[in-house]
This record gives sequence, structure tokens and C-alpha cells, in this order.
Amino acid sequence: MKKLLLLSFLLCFSTLTWSHGYVEEPKSRAYFCLLGDNNNCGEIQYEPQSIEAKQGFPRSGPNDGTLASAGISRFSELNVQTENRWQKNQIYNSLLTFQWRLTALHETNKWEYFITKANWQPNQPLTREQFVLKPFCQFNKVEIPNSIVKHQCILPKENKGYHVILAVWTINNTVNAFYQVIDVNLH
Repeated sequence: MKKLLLLSFLLCFSTLTWSHGYVEEPKSRAYFCLLGDNNNCGEIQYEPQSIEAKQGFPRSGPNDGTLASAGISRFSELNVQTENRWQKNQIYNSLLTFQWRLTALHETNKWEYFITKANWQPNQPLTREQFVLKPFCQFNKVEIPNSIVKHQCILPKENKGYHVILAVWTINNTVNAFYQVIDVNLH
């Protein structure tokens, strides 16, 4: 009986610890929480790789106001949106490399990167209205990726100052995708 309980615990723990992926460059909001650079993050500080919801953004996916947490209530602290709440990546070049760390490999459909509009309101919740709904960068490739995935993207020239990038990793053989928001200061 003890062995069965131990096995059940290990299976549950390994699912929480080794599930899915997050953006580590530029650092996502959730990854900054893991590193301790963002404070009062709640449970996401222990599992930045677990922000998973229905795929299909912007047609479907997380509800407006919950894009950062992908609608997962235990990660709701990520949805707080103010100009000064989150640590920002300082970006000085329009060519940007995104690096995902995948803790579980899934057959992938595509990777997409969306950015807030030039006139977005940084003290309002993150909604579809705040974002340009056409990705500024996209990679379509059905494959099982390596544990480190890098994409080079060119940022829109009209965006300066504080912006939020929504990175979406869409899985091919499920109905879900992984969502990461990245706070950037574009120089």
C-alpha cells in the first residue's frame, strides 16, 4: 500500500514539475516570477511551464482579461496589468530571438507572437482589443521540437516604449496551446 501511495504521489508531482514549456528569452512574466524578479506572483512561481488553455487565439483561447494566466484561476495574479507592476525586458534591437524551454515535448502545429497595439492602454486588462490580432511573427511546422526552441523575429517598427508580447505555442495533437506574456520596453 505504501508503494502505491508513493507511486501516486510521484506521478502527480512529476506531472506538475515536468509539464510543457515557457519563454526564457526574453524572459516571460511567469519566468521572471520563477526567478524572483517579479513578486507576489502566486503559484506560477513554481510552474511557469503550465499556462495551458484552449488553442485558437484570437478566435478562441483564454477570455479577455485572463490572457496572461490563460484563464487558470490559480495563476490569476498574472492578469494584474499596470504600467509598473511587472519587470520588463529592455530591448534595443528590432531583431529579437525568442527562446522557449520545453519541459515536455509535444507534437507542434505552430508558434505565434502577438504584440500590443501602438496606442494600447497599459493600465487596462489585457484583452484582444489591446493586441494587434495578426501575429508579427509565426512559424508553422508540424514536428516534435527539441527542449530548447529558438525563433528570430522582427519587431514592428511603430512600437516604442512599454509593450506586451503574447507568445503562443499551439500543440498539434490536442485542443490546447501554451500561452506566455512577455513585458518589454522597446527602445
